[in-house]
Formats: sequence, structure tokens, C-alpha cells
Amino acid sequence: MSAESVGGILGAIGAVVVLGAAVAYGPIGQYGKPARPAKTEPAPAAVAPAPAAPAPRGPVIKEVPN
Repeated sequence: MSAESVGGILGAIGAVVVLGAAVAYGPIGQYGKPARPAKTEPAPAAVAPAPAAPAPRGPVIKEVPN
């Protein structure tokens, strides 16, 4: 065997290893990945007013029959 044929065989084996690793680790780039959602400007959040403080309540006085 000449050096060229040995180099060709080793090159083919190396190419098979590299292609096998590429297939094992998946596609490169956006192909095969889920699509990114389109960016949308978020609507300005409606600021809810702070709840008003409840009116102060005194003690509850109930009418008690005698």
C-alpha cells in the first residue's frame, strides 16, 4: 500500500467520525430548533390606584333587649 492510499483510508475514517459527531450533537443554527416568538412591545401596564384605606370603625354596639 502506498502512503496515498493509507492517507485516504485514514481521511475517510476521520470524516465518518466527524460526521457521526455532527449528527449526534444535532443540527447547527436555527434549523431544527423551535422558532423564537416574535418580539412585541409590551403594553404599558395600567397602574391600579392604591386601595383606599377603610373608614375607621368604632366599636359595634348592639341593642340588647332587657
